[in-house]
Amino acid sequence: MKIDIVTLFPEMFKGPFDESIVKRAIDKKLVKINIHNLRKWAKDKYKTVDDHPYGGGVGMVMMVEPVYKALKDLKKQSTINNQQSTILLSPQGKQYNQQKAQQLSKLDHLIFICGHYEGFDERIRQLADEEISIGDYILTGGELPTMVVVDSLVRLIPGVLEKPEATKNESFSPCSLRSIGYYLEHPQYTRPANFKGWKVPEILLSGDHKKIEAWRKKQSLKRTKKRRPDLIKTKTDLQ
Repeated sequence: MKIDIVTLFPEMFKGPFDESIVKRAIDKKLVKINIHNLRKWAKDKYKTVDDHPYGGGVGMVMMVEPVYKALKDLKKQSTINNQQSTILLSPQGKQYNQQKAQQLSKLDHLIFICGHYEGFDERIRQLADEEISIGDYILTGGELPTMVVVDSLVRLIPGVLEKPEATKNESFSPCSLRSIGYYLEHPQYTRPANFKGWKVPEILLSGDHKKIEAWRKKQSLKRTKKRRPDLIKTKTDLQ
């Protein structure tokens, strides 16, 4: 997979993509991530990419022309057969979830446009295939949301994780889908079995894998009912 990120603050991406699973994916050549400074496509000597909004208002607005030029250049680098999507990160976008991560992880080329903290020219929306939000709150720009989205989808690319089954029974994963909705993941424990009186459930020490699996399913449902009842489809299942 190839990922292009268009941003006003390219330096922000140095740390997150240089560590852990994303770095491993890059080293394995399973994903290539390119960070592009939008100012590269500015037309004046001052590298201007934002301006005052028409009609007045506070702050500066990201201009459409530099974004248009950036996308035009980046899309040229994809082959005809590549499955490509251009994504705009914005608080007004459709809320991101695990199912969208699964969908995006199957594409060949993703282009992310990091929104501006004071907003962007409305015409930029016409240049994107979809608009994504990571939650109902405001950040200073689209850089952090882009990092979140990239991290969540890269780990789903085949070969990135040493044990592919690790993604199958996670909270919100497609394999967590049951007849009543999605379960949150069951509780996990490791050594020591007793820490300051906080003990690991005996069933997990029993070695009886059938009973352990049944316990985990029960705990998943219990946890979902308590923490995220909205994930369960019918009210009757909460009784």
